[in-house]
Amino acid sequence: MLKKNVIAGIIVMWVMVSAALAAEPIKIGVAAMISPKDTVRYYKQLIDYVGVKLGSPVEMVQKENYDEMDSLLEHNDVQIAFLCSGPYVKDHAKFGAELLVAPQSYGQPFYHAYIIVHKDNPIKDMAGLKGKKFAFTDPKSNTGKIVPTYMVAKDYGVAPEKFFGDIIYTRSHDKSIEAVAKKLVEGASVDSLIYDYVAKKNPIYTAETRILRKSPPYGIPPLVINKGMNPALKEKLKSIFLNMHTDPAGKAILDGIMVDKFIVPKDADYNSVRAMDIFISKMK
Repeated sequence: MLKKNVIAGIIVMWVMVSAALAAEPIKIGVAAMISPKDTVRYYKQLIDYVGVKLGSPVEMVQKENYDEMDSLLEHNDVQIAFLCSGPYVKDHAKFGAELLVAPQSYGQPFYHAYIIVHKDNPIKDMAGLKGKKFAFTDPKSNTGKIVPTYMVAKDYGVAPEKFFGDIIYTRSHDKSIEAVAKKLVEGASVDSLIYDYVAKKNPIYTAETRILRKSPPYGIPPLVINKGMNPALKEKLKSIFLNMHTDPAGKAILDGIMVDKFIVPKDADYNSVRAMDIFISKMK
């Protein structure tokens, strides 16, 4: 009888632990600089949508910089993260972060960096920004730091600190747009997807700016997972994202953030970002 009671107790404990683990929410990270603040409600809706389709609790985790989000992803404190192309490349090399899906906008799985200035600024090219105050977003951002650093290094053979007169970090693309519009800086490099979104939804600041230079296309910022994710969960999540645009409720959420649908990206889509990183590192 005692042995049966012990076994029964172990079974009950196992069931309780399993239930507790099952109730543990899947955490999805959204970096603050990856989208304008007014899209946060759409991301929350998207994450809630995933939870409903998954049949499991999910939780949105926001951080203000990529260092924090990368650390959470590395240590599995978030299982999925909306990341910029630059952080994905670094995280893939450092701890094996994997691509899950990526958004497609305007029919293309790519995006650009826009170098912007105030609409009244007579500057005609990058050379006109030499010695001027310039805004980056985050040190790891592709369009917000890597691309303009590469442009300056390739065209003028110097680091941005030796090209621009002063550099500030705004921590978000919409703040960089605002800084240019208010003439707090002479120029900035921003994500084309976010600039186009703001220009369509709330053009109060984009209307005061103009695009000085447009970069070549780069692999679009993906959704990234920790490599230790359960394969079955990975495939379930991938299916939910890939089919979201076929569901009216899912499509309404995607329309809100101006995303056509999610697609399966290739790691090779980000090789141009890697190439820029390598070129920049050789300049140091």
